[in-house]
Formats: sequence, C-alpha cells, structure tokens
Amino acid sequence: MSTTPTTTFETASTLAPSQHHRVSFGGHQHHSGKRIRHFLHPDGKKVHVAASPSDIEILRKTVSAIEKEGDFELVIHGSAEHVEALRDAHAYHEGRRNALREKHSDLFEELESVIRNMDSLSNELHTISEHAVQLDASFSKYGYSAHLRTHNSSPNSSSANSLYDEHDDDDEHGPRDWDAERKKGRMMKFFVKPIVRQYFHKGLLWRAQETQEVAWYELFVDLLYVGIIAVAGDSAVEEATGESLLRFAITFNMGWKIWTDVSLMVNWFDADDVVRRLSILFTLACLLAFTTSISECFSTTWTPLVACYLAARLFTAASFAGAAYLIPMVRMTMVGQMLAALVPAALWIGSIHVESVARRQPLIWVAIVFDIFGVGLTMLLQRSMEKFPTDQLRGWARKSFEFHPGVNLEHRIERSGAFFILVLGYSVVGLMYQSRATATQNFNDFLGKASLGLVQAFSLGWMYFEVDSWNLHTHAIRRHFVTSFLWVSSHVPLVMAYAISGAALSRILLAHDTSRSSMETLSETYMARSELEVSRGQRWFYCTGLGIALACMGILSASNEHRTIATARLRKRHRLALRFAVSIVLMLLPLGPAKSLTSLKLIATTTSLIFLVLAVDLYGVSCSQAGFWFCRESFSDEGARKCKYMARCRGVSKRDLEASVIKGQVLNVEEVAEREQERAMRMGRVQGRPCLASCM
Repeated sequence: MSTTPTTTFETASTLAPSQHHRVSFGGHQHHSGKRIRHFLHPDGKKVHVAASPSDIEILRKTVSAIEKEGDFELVIHGSAEHVEALRDAHAYHEGRRNALREKHSDLFEELESVIRNMDSLSNELHTISEHAVQLDASFSKYGYSAHLRTHNSSPNSSSANSLYDEHDDDDEHGPRDWDAERKKGRMMKFFVKPIVRQYFHKGLLWRAQETQEVAWYELFVDLLYVGIIAVAGDSAVEEATGESLLRFAITFNMGWKIWTDVSLMVNWFDADDVVRRLSILFTLACLLAFTTSISECFSTTWTPLVACYLAARLFTAASFAGAAYLIPMVRMTMVGQMLAALVPAALWIGSIHVESVARRQPLIWVAIVFDIFGVGLTMLLQRSMEKFPTDQLRGWARKSFEFHPGVNLEHRIERSGAFFILVLGYSVVGLMYQSRATATQNFNDFLGKASLGLVQAFSLGWMYFEVDSWNLHTHAIRRHFVTSFLWVSSHVPLVMAYAISGAALSRILLAHDTSRSSMETLSETYMARSELEVSRGQRWFYCTGLGIALACMGILSASNEHRTIATARLRKRHRLALRFAVSIVLMLLPLGPAKSLTSLKLIATTTSLIFLVLAVDLYGVSCSQAGFWFCRESFSDEGARKCKYMARCRGVSKRDLEASVIKGQVLNVEEVAEREQERAMRMGRVQGRPCLASCM
C-alpha cells in the first residue's frame, strides 16, 4: 500500500466542539476564522507560517531545535511563498477529493450533503446566538467594518485574519492568554525598549494588536498649546496690524511643530515607562518658557524664544537618534527624521544673529517650511526610491527603507479632532464676559453677540465632526498620498485661522458701538477692554480668519471619499461649491462700510453665513424620497426604531451559552447573577473575559 503525504493543520487556537466538522470538502469552503500556523506540503515538507517578518527568526530558532534542517520551510503570513504553498496543498487535496468521488460516488455525495447541512445549521445557530460584538464606534467613520466576532488577543494570532475566537475564555480549565494575564499588576519601569506600533513592509501595513488610546499626557500637551494660542492670539489682536499677524503666524507654527513632534513619537512608538513621561515633561517645560517670550519676540525676546524652541526640537532629534540605535528595523527612517530636525535648526540659529526683523524673515520661513514639511519630504524620498539613477543606489534604498513606521489612522484623527475641539473651546471662553447690568439691562447687545458667537462655534464643530464624517467610504489618509498630504497640511491653516478669528471675536464682542451696548453694564475688567468702534485690523482678522477656516474645512471634506447616495438632495460638489463661495464672501466682508456694519451686524452676518452652509449641508445629505422634517414611520409598530442592549454576564461561559442555544433552553437571569456572585466570592476575583448577552 503506497503512502501519500497527509496535510495536517494547526490553527492559532483550539477549535470548539461545534467547529470540528468544519472542513473543506465538496468544493465549498468553510472559514473557521483561524490562521493556520503550519501544514504539510505535498512534497513532504512541513510549512511553518510566521505572523510577521520580525517573528521569522524566532520561529526559525524554535523549529530548528525540534526538526531537522531541510524537513521544514518558513514563510511569512500573506507573502507570495505562503500563497503558493497553500495553493499547492489545495490542489493536492482537490485531486484527492476528485479521486474519492470517482471511487465512491454514492457515499461521497451523501457525506457531502450531511457536512453541508451541518455547516449551514451551525452557522445559523452561531448567528442567532448573538455572539457578534460591535467594534469601537469610532472605527465606522474611518471606512472599517464595525461588526466583529469575539476575538482573543493571543501573541500567535493575527488580528487582521482572525475574525472570531472559538475557545472558551470563561472556562477556568480552558486555554488562557498568559501574556495578557502577566500584564495585570505589572509595575511601571524606568525605561523599556520602545516598540514600533505599526510599520510598512513590502506594501503591507503590520499593526500591533493593542488598541492605541489617547494618553493623558497628550491631552496635557493639548491644554498647554491652547494656552499658547491664547497668548499669541490676544497679543496679535491687541494691535491688529500686519506685524502682529506676522508674529502670530511665526509663533503659532513653531508651537505647532513641537505639538506634532510629541504626537508623532507617541503614534510611532510604544514605551510605557518613566522616561517617556519625563521627556514629555521636558517638552512641556520648553513650551512654557517659549510662551513667556511671545509678545516681545520682535524686539527683545527673540533669542530666548528660539532657544526654547530649539531645545525641544533638538531633544526630539536626540529621541529619533535613540530610536535608530535601539530599533535597527527602522534605522534609516529615524536618521532621516533626525536630519529633518537638524537642517532647519541651523537656520533658526542663523536668525538669532540677524538684527533686523525684516532681514531675518527669509531664514525664518525657510526653516518653518523645512520643519512642517520635513516629514513629508522623507516619505516622498522613500516612495521615489525606485527612480534612483543606479541599481546600486536603488538596492541600498530598498534595503535601508524596507521597514518604515506608519501612522495609526485612528489615533491621528482622534488627536486632530481633540485639538480642534480645544480650539473651539478657546473661542467660546473668549465670549464669556462679566456683566453688572440689572435684570432689565442684562439682555443687551453684548449678550446677543456672545450668543451668536456660540452658535458660530457650534456650527463649525457640527460640520467638522459630523457632516463631513457621514457616509465616509475612504479617509483621506488611506485614499492617496496626495489626499493624505492635503488632509494633514490643511489642519495648520484651519487651526491658525480660526484661532486668530476667535481672538478677534473676543474683542469685537466688547465694542459698545450700538445703542443697546452701554459700557457701564460691563464689569471693570471688561470695561477697560471695551472700545467705541471695531478697528479695521480686527475686522480683517475676524472675517478673513473665519473664511480661511471654512475653506480649509471644505478642503478636508473634498480630500475624503464619501459614499454616493443616489437620491441625495444635493451632490457633494454642489455643497462644497457653496462652502467655498461663502468663505470668499467672508474674506471680502471687511471691505464694506464700517459705520453701517456695526459689531452686532458683523457678527450676525458671519454667523448667518456659517449657519446657512450648515443648513444646506444637512438638507443636501438627506434623501429626497424620505421626509426631512418629521419621521412618521418611527412612531408606528412596523417602522419603530429598534435598539439592542448589551449586558456582561461572567457567571455563564460562552460554551454553556452555545449549548443552551442548541438545546433551546432559556437561561434564568437571576440564577446567572447568583452564580456570578458565588464564583466571585469563591475565587476572590472574577477571571476570564465576559461574554455578551443581548436583547432587542
């Protein structure tokens, strides 16, 4: 009897009993959601699959200790070699299946029918047992599917390929994620080697399994930077001249670069240690010292301003150098980032030795361009390495930039959104004046202007966070390199323009140029700031800043790819055309007569235009075949809104829940709660991961 190689499979976790019949038989596939760790090739070699390129050497050492050299083969999951080996094994078993069909046709057809029916029933039971859980809600607006199966975070499992896990984590005798258990109760160390959170390798993005959340110290940096904007903005609108605007633009971009450096380091590398927090503290100290030199930087404090800025930037360059030494995988990318920080540093140092403010401007703005777009230049260099002139240079570039860190999309978007909401909050804080008016005098033009400013800020936030995020198909960062560059770069003028506009609004609010705005109704502090009329510079700051901010929001929306609704009332291009037209009107509004356009009329006009854009967007994205003002169907029994509620029940395991569904048993909620309490008292703590029970 001749022997034939039998292909065996081992997945990343053990299959549950209900899944043992899931085999590929009869020409149809059944996906168990497991990544195959190793299998036998038809030539007799055992193929081992590494989860990522960084794991292949570890796997080679492990396999070499138990198997002879030449009896196995190592491939990277998803690589061309992996696909080819799987196709060979599939073709081999396809031939065996056809041979069995010819030899035992009657038995083959009957067995195939039984397996197909069992698999169909098992899938239906798995569906109605409601084991599906929802992914974090924020993922849906980035173009990802928000519906996943339960997933066990295992070092050997792939988050990109394992959709659900079959073992019972609530069973105390079942398999456990010992690596995750070991992290519970772990102390914080002074220094740990940083880990790359995500990186690109041969066109594939490899991401860590852990969800990256916004750290508290990142929000702390945001708060301090909003303070910098407040100081720079108030200093600029106090004079409202071209020189003050130039000072604001320079100091804003310098502070923005420090903020992006912190965000980039946290986004690229995971280092939960004391050193990271101390480095953030050092950067905060540099920012604080930087802030104290803003208002007089064109006269006496330019040197300390640049010194504090360079201290933070050179510290970032040193951090990149340390990452290049500790993580050879991304060494050349880190060297490029370090050079992108050192080259403009020389220009900043040169600006200190130039006495004239006008003559130092070329050095300043060339340095700012290098600072802001230096990261993009290194990425562009990596993308164009195939166009290098010589084969030797192209080979060096491929080897040096084979790995380069990637930006976590969700973290970057959440950070940008959190910062924009803080800037909106800064503009709202500027509206909060103090009054000493009586009950009959309190509802005056000051309160009216503050209320209009609040509506304005809320409308912009509504457009940024909701209108432009509805029906998002592909985010700009994922869409194309050009759209990614547009989306990231547009946030700089967006925040800068709205910050200067909000600072000017806080001064226009206090103007007493109408009959119902008496300065005696203000408290002493705000009475000193109140002026009889709004200066032309403040009008330009306010209107032009608001118009540029609205135009930047239009660019952000245009860079994203949205799903097309066939019955939408207005197309996206028509709504964006209105947005850009309104932004032009806002920027030209200061050309009107200042006497007839009082502070109240000015704020009312700008707020009306912003609200018009919002109203058109809301109406335009609605469906022409459905009611916009009132949904009558939601109050009927057939069209009532359905809501799903979730409850965590640790007192019952997922295996018991599946068995109850198969048998048709009804779980008693009180018994489950009592069982959970008894288990907690007996074990001292609740172990395992909770299952999710849901009801409609």
